[in-house]
Amino acid sequence: MEQLVTIELFGQSYTFKTQSDTNLAKEVADYLADEVSKVENLQSGKSPNLNHLTVMILAALNIANEHLQLKHDRTRVIAEISDRSNELIRKLDLCCMTFSGTDSYKLQTCI
Repeated sequence: MEQLVTIELFGQSYTFKTQSDTNLAKEVADYLADEVSKVENLQSGKSPNLNHLTVMILAALNIANEHLQLKHDRTRVIAEISDRSNELIRKLDLCCMTFSGTDSYKLQTCI
């Protein structure tokens, strides 16, 4: 079901339709508005006559940069978890092959 979400940018309201969760759409809109505000504040002293399109492009670049950094971090963490899991599996396999029986104390000391 389509819902309407409103965002305010540059003193003007923009309304858009969303088919996703309204709370998520509002969070995305608020995030964009915050990023635009950050760019405006950072650039106000440097370039007071920065046009709205330039501000939007800079905000989009900041968001894209953050997204890619998070994506790379996620990939790194998944690889690290996979490596550590494989090492634990290898150790467990080694312990299971080394120790016969069900002596849990020996199994724990192996790891």
